[in-house]
This record gives sequence, structure tokens and C-alpha cells, in this order.
Amino acid sequence: MDKLIYVAMTGAKNNLLQQAVVANNLANLSTTGYREETASFRAVAAQGDGLPTRVFSVDTSTGASFAPGMIQKTGRDLDVAIQGPGWIAVESRDGSEAYTRNGSLQISPEGVLQTRTGLNVLSDGGPISIPANASVTVAHDGTLSAVQPGQSSTNVITLGQLKLVNPPDGDLAKGQDGLFRTRGGEPADRAQNVFLVSGALETSNVNAVEAMVSMIGLARQFEMQMKLLQNAETNERAADQVLSAAS
Repeated sequence: MDKLIYVAMTGAKNNLLQQAVVANNLANLSTTGYREETASFRAVAAQGDGLPTRVFSVDTSTGASFAPGMIQKTGRDLDVAIQGPGWIAVESRDGSEAYTRNGSLQISPEGVLQTRTGLNVLSDGGPISIPANASVTVAHDGTLSAVQPGQSSTNVITLGQLKLVNPPDGDLAKGQDGLFRTRGGEPADRAQNVFLVSGALETSNVNAVEAMVSMIGLARQFEMQMKLLQNAETNERAADQVLSAAS
């Protein structure tokens, strides 16, 4: 009886947590470069005297899917998509180095290259400054070039190079802000094998159909856990009646 109650109780709780993960994935279906969150659970026996039959369902790992999204052409000069594995280095709100696949860039009023959410995009030397009213293009290796207003297309100025990294997937962890960081907190080294597609963006890698099917499956699992708890309560009442009659 104990085992049934504890497995069903904690299983129902984690079903709700997993539903929240899937709901968040669906909410980010149209978020550029979004990486689908994943969660898994396992049964763990409770430790301690008098607890040999109690088993809990616990969160064993929460991570992200690194499957690529689709690349869609936009024609905008400051839109870039990573072709294959790799990440764009940005400066997060707390000043640390973080990584994103969202290559929708903009120039701030102060002339700094940023993401659409206002994070500074990094080169090896820090944030990248853009001359006022310059026409900016991004090469496949992340090199930024600009042409000043009134200048010919042959007068090209190299502004810097985006820091593109490619650490192993297992070394990355997704933060609450949606950005990825190395598990040790150290900045990743620049990678020479990461290339960009200019004038394009990568879609979210969430599969809407799979996510909806997962939501339905989790709802049914939750109902099953509730029925198990109800069965445990019914069995307990029946056992009480038997014991009362025997006494």
C-alpha cells in the first residue's frame, strides 16, 4: 500500500512538472533559435528506518534537445542563422558569457551590435561597435563589414568578427533566461568550424504535433495516477472494515 501511494503521489506531481515543460515548449514554437526543453524521471527508494516500501518518482535530468531547426530566408542583412552545430556568444544580463542560436541582430542607439532582446553580441575583444548609419553585412565566418554613408562599396571597413563557439552538447546547460552556458562557467573557445547563413534565421526545433501528443499522454498519465490514489483509499477503507469486523 505504501509503495502504491508514494509512487502515484510523486508520479502525479512530476506529470504536472513535465506538462509545464511541454507547455513552455509550445509557447516558444515561434521563438527564433529556441531549443526544446526535455525532462525525464525515475523511481528512487526512500532511505531511512521504516521506509523500505516507499518509492518516490524524482526528476532525474532536465536538459534540452540540440536538434537543428529549419533555416528560413528573411533577406535582412542583420539576420544570421548557424548552419549546423554552433552558437553565437552574447553578454548576458549578469555580465557573463552565454550562447544563443537566435541570430536576429540589431544596432542599439549607442551603436552596439545586440540581439533583439538587447544583449550585446560578443567578439573575442568584447562588444562590437557599429558606425552610425553604416551599411553592415555579416560573412559566413562571422566577420562584420561596413560601408560608410556616401562611400562606394569598395571602401569596406572590417568591424570585427562574431565569436562563434561549438562546445560539446554535454558541456552546456540551459539557464532560466533561455541562454546556454558552459557547466563550469568558463567561456568557451572560438570554433573555426562554425559557419553562418546571412539573411536567414533558424526556427525553433519544437515539433508542434509531437508536443501536443505528449501533452495528451501526460494528461492521461496524471488521470491514471489519480485513479491509483483513489484505489489505494478504497482498499484502505475495505481493510479497515475487515479489521473492524474481525475485532
